[in-house]
Parts: sequence; C-alpha cells; structure tokens
Amino acid sequence: MNLDTIGPAVEATGLTLRGGFEATPEDQLPPVPGKGPGRSLLLLGVVGPGAWQAFAASPESRAPVNPLDTWTRRIVTNLAQRLAALPLFPFEGPPYWPFQRWAMRAEPVSRSPIGILIHPDYGLWHAYRAALLFAEEVDLPPREARASPCDSCADRPCLSACPVEAFAEADYRVDACIAHISAPAGAMCMGEGCRARDACPVGRAFRYPGEQIRFHMGAFRRAYRPLPTGE
Repeated sequence: MNLDTIGPAVEATGLTLRGGFEATPEDQLPPVPGKGPGRSLLLLGVVGPGAWQAFAASPESRAPVNPLDTWTRRIVTNLAQRLAALPLFPFEGPPYWPFQRWAMRAEPVSRSPIGILIHPDYGLWHAYRAALLFAEEVDLPPREARASPCDSCADRPCLSACPVEAFAEADYRVDACIAHISAPAGAMCMGEGCRARDACPVGRAFRYPGEQIRFHMGAFRRAYRPLPTGE
C-alpha cells in the first residue's frame, strides 16, 4: 500500500490525510482483521472548511444526535474496507485513543496556550476525525520539523481574548466558559466562535465558515452543559 493510492481515496471523502507514523509494540494497537499486527497508522482530519460541504450534504447532517461522528464513522469505515485497513476513531471509548499524541508524531503540531493543537500553516483551524491502521508498511515521508508559531508570539492574544478569562490560569476553566455561552452574554461566542481561538493570527485563511463554527459551538455546549433536574 502506498500514499499514491491512499491519498486520493482519502481526499475523495472530503477528509484530509494528516500524516502518519510507523507503529511500535508500545502503542498497543489492535491487529488488523485478517491481516495481522498493525504497522502503519495514518491520521485523517479536517483542514479549514474542508469536509464541511461533504458533511453538510449528507443525510447524517440532519440526525438529531452525533451527526458528525455518525458521518465520519460511515465514510471512514467504507474507506477502510476498500483499503484493507482498520478504522479507529477519537470519539469511541472509553478507553479513548490518544489522537493528540498521535498527531504530534505525525505532523508538526504542538499544544497552544489554550490547549488546542496548533499547526504552523492551519493555525487552530483543523481537527482529527479518524485513523487508518495498516498491517503493511506504508512508505511515509519523515515528519516535517517546524517550530511552533506560539514560540515567536509575544502577545499571545488567545489568552486575553476570552470574555470570562477561561484561559487566564494554568487550566482551562470549562465551567466558566459553559456558563457564559449558555447565557445571553455569550451570544457572540456562539454565533462567531470562541473568542480565544479566533484571536490567534495564524492560519486565518483556514478559518471555519460561520455555519461550521455554529455547529461546533452548539455541539460543545450540549456536551458540557449540565442537564436541568428531571431532564
């Protein structure tokens, strides 16, 4: 199996091939059914508005529960069957696969001050949706060595842009964030996206469109907002 075959097949789904690495026994990955131990792991994800149109046009986009995960599972499972690979997903667990650690082994991303992995080109406007595990060795290019853009960012506007200072301390104060976006005062965050994320100057050309931002903000609020008594 080679990237000339895998790359176009991934792009046809709307997702983007985000690099990969050779697995080791320490990764404790499952075997590929009918093939044997997994040797090469490739990450699939979203870059900017890429994949959004494919998802928005799908029947899953109208599902009331977990539409993006359901769409991802369908297209990646079908893709894995065609490529004789095992699909792995970040949203299945516990236990959950360490996608952020995998990402840092696969391409030049690093943790930003607000916790999201930052890419030198895409900034904070990207995500990881799945992985393909191959029993064969895939001829992968070496990981590109690039400095984190945060290292040369003196002002770090991401840390001061949040209206409730959710990132003012060492940890992300998710309770303050959820309380804010669940109240009328958080309408701008819900409509235009996280103020901290939007303050980053890196990768502005890859910023998500409004519909995509509102989708993710709504999903985030539903995932973390405490349920009222009796709901």
